[in-house]
Amino acid sequence: MAGIEHRTVEPDEAGMRVDRWFKVHYPGLGFGALQKLLRSGQIRVDGGRVKSDSRVEPGQTVRVPPLGVDGKDQKTGPIGAKDLRHSEDGELLSRMLLHEDDKVIVLNKPPGLAVQGGSGVSRHIDKMLEAWTNQRGEKPRLVHRLDRDTSGVLVIARTRGAAQKLTAAFRERDTKKTYWAIVKGVPRKREDRISTWLVKEQTPDGDRMRIAKHGEDGADHAVSYYRILEQAGQNLCWLEMEPYTGRTHQLRVHAAHIGHPILGDPKYFEADINWSFPGGMQNRLHLHARHIDIPHPSGGRLRVSAPMPQHMVQSFNLIGFDESNGEIAGE
Repeated sequence: MAGIEHRTVEPDEAGMRVDRWFKVHYPGLGFGALQKLLRSGQIRVDGGRVKSDSRVEPGQTVRVPPLGVDGKDQKTGPIGAKDLRHSEDGELLSRMLLHEDDKVIVLNKPPGLAVQGGSGVSRHIDKMLEAWTNQRGEKPRLVHRLDRDTSGVLVIARTRGAAQKLTAAFRERDTKKTYWAIVKGVPRKREDRISTWLVKEQTPDGDRMRIAKHGEDGADHAVSYYRILEQAGQNLCWLEMEPYTGRTHQLRVHAAHIGHPILGDPKYFEADINWSFPGGMQNRLHLHARHIDIPHPSGGRLRVSAPMPQHMVQSFNLIGFDESNGEIAGE
């Protein structure tokens, strides 16, 4: 049995409840045993007694009496510290990896892979991230979402503290997300702002968003921006799109709302009788989260771009679009 330990609270554990802190560091310690140690004063923070709902702050010292259970390593360790890196999920995640540091992971999500579980979803990124649980028992955390059929940049937090900061950046709209889409037809304006109200409806095919009236029950305001990067006659064009708000299916609904739905969209693309899918192009969603610019939890900004999925590369080649026309300054 180990003797008394004194452990320092890490920066990313700011505001964590004492009982949660022990759960992370000593998962084998039962609830009842923890409560007994707290009541008897054997567990202390900076020399003072604490309760289970007390909060710890970075730099504080936790007195840990002999527990009879093993503690997890204090160091986070790099991704891959565990053999799970070499599991099937770990290897698949590794192939998606665009960026990693001690706070943030950025993946290039392939089309068709769900971000989270749901009806009929057996494999999804949130579950796969268990393969990258660190030595302290922390699984990387999702901080935003992409639709199942949308590919591209997906930001993941490595730690609890990083998740709080990244989530706040999305909530406060201190991020810039740039998407590429191929749409039917060519909008009349070369660039524009789309502003609507959206409401979610349940359908046999899952959730679907529709344009709503201001004040309608459950309606949320949604704002998107677009500009034309290239066009192929009047049949197709390549749009750069930026969602200012982050509503479900927002860009897909807005593209359809202006009369130029995204190619391959199974929910919102309704072609007229005289329109046919271009020969040689795959009937898959042509929407890709190309670039993100977000504050890094450690300071400064993180800017990452994701290569297009194969079906969009194929379409670009068939149509003759030049990818360099969509390059973002500083890439």
